[in-house]
Amino acid sequence: MVLNLDEVLNKEQPMPGEKYAIRISSSAERELASVPKAIRVAIIRAIDEQLSWEPFVQTRNRKPLVELIPPWEQGLLPVWELRVGEHRVFYDTDGVIRAVTVRAVRHKPPHRTTEDIL
Repeated sequence: MVLNLDEVLNKEQPMPGEKYAIRISSSAERELASVPKAIRVAIIRAIDEQLSWEPFVQTRNRKPLVELIPPWEQGLLPVWELRVGEHRVFYDTDGVIRAVTVRAVRHKPPHRTTEDIL
């Protein structure tokens, strides 16, 4: 028997076709691989839960970085930041093809700014 996690958690099922595809750049994959496993799992879970449905909606843990010029060459503006504990996931969204691209995963100690970790 296969369990549907959404049914077990009594989550409302979204309409088909609403989910955004999640892409992770090769540099973000390397950064994620260097994070301890327990934290990596929390980050992956947050990416799936927070970015699959409404990645462009600002929340307590998610915000656009309008003034930021990213260090990576490719990508769309604005860059968004997802906070997961002391880690930050930097991503951009493409509403036309319904895709989110994770560009970087960085550790951000409390005394550092976003610009410091990029």
